[in-house]
Amino acid sequence: MKFKEVGIQSPVLEGIEAMGFENTTPIQEKAIPVILEGKDLIACAQTGTGKTAAFLLPTIQQIQNQQSHGSIDALIIVPTRELAIQIDQQMQGLGYFVDISSLAIYGGGDGASWDVQKKALVNGANIIIATPGRLIAHLNQEYVDLSKVRHFILDEADRMLDMGFYDDIKKIMEGLPVKRQNLMFSATMPPKMRKLAKEVLNENPEEINIAISKPSEAIVQAAFMTYDGQKLDLIKHLLTAKPLDSVFVFLSKKTEVDRAAAEIRKLGINAAPIHSGLEQSKRETVLQDFINKKINVLVATDVMSRGIDIKGIDMVINYNVPGDAEDYVHRIGRTGRAESKGIAFTFVNEDDMFKFSKIEELIEKEILKVPLPQHIGEGPVYNPQSSAKNKGNGGRPKRGFSNRKKR
Repeated sequence: MKFKEVGIQSPVLEGIEAMGFENTTPIQEKAIPVILEGKDLIACAQTGTGKTAAFLLPTIQQIQNQQSHGSIDALIIVPTRELAIQIDQQMQGLGYFVDISSLAIYGGGDGASWDVQKKALVNGANIIIATPGRLIAHLNQEYVDLSKVRHFILDEADRMLDMGFYDDIKKIMEGLPVKRQNLMFSATMPPKMRKLAKEVLNENPEEINIAISKPSEAIVQAAFMTYDGQKLDLIKHLLTAKPLDSVFVFLSKKTEVDRAAAEIRKLGINAAPIHSGLEQSKRETVLQDFINKKINVLVATDVMSRGIDIKGIDMVINYNVPGDAEDYVHRIGRTGRAESKGIAFTFVNEDDMFKFSKIEELIEKEILKVPLPQHIGEGPVYNPQSSAKNKGNGGRPKRGFSNRKKR
């Protein structure tokens, strides 16, 4: 459908056209009319379905049509700094032809950035996009007035709960007016999300569920059955087989990311880590260098799989199987975009086979199991049921990043 058909009007339409959008995505088609009616909404849709515009467009239009009271009109809470920045950037584009101000509030900056944020919070930017911790730091200074917020939006709500932001969200809500529109967007809908929804949303909210999309057919998916001690040799083989400009390597634990990036650099490959433990200025530099091809391999955590939107990724490597099957879709969704081809490899050790089988169930597709290169040796035999029953390592010593001795 065209955006005009779902209720978006000029001058917001001009911003949509300027950004090159023509037709609505399914989440936009269903969510925009509900939001324009002023109803509360809980929407389940994965990253990459256009959900940011699904809540930004109607919110921009509502603020444009309302008489601003010189304070914060809409508050959007997100789990990561990267997502806050990206939403603010999209806001700048979609709202280019309307007189609405916005600012991203996140930590990691210097004193000057704090002062800019304080000024926007005190004077009342129309739309504030904030991470929970940074906003609470400002709230503790007692100069932030949230009492006139009309639109309260939680984006990536499930990820915020996973990161332990439940109490922070509750604290932020204490300053909000009772009468407001509440929107919750999430990629998954676990029981704890239902609990939070009951506390955030008014009674009888509208609910939209967009089934998790399958990975793009443009992505070639394959898996290697490996012992942990074979993974670095396999990384070296894949990254040196042919030159690649942009590669993501995903690990589940932040503590392993720095070590993995360092080991990959020892292979003569330009790699860098990115995770929430880095200073914001460093993260922004790493991202920009990756976009500009100064860095060819970005080693990241699952939080980054949702918080980074970079086009033109040649390959995604899952160094380990993600704990959540849906995170697999988010991870490999970094490649194969805009009709381009992409490659996604997953390293599956003997303990992760059952989790990997759950991924195949989710995407309703058997992923090709590729033999290890001969010089690396044989890996474990794929046996998901044995993996489910036996969480041990089958009597084989596990070797991490620092021990690269071949079997």
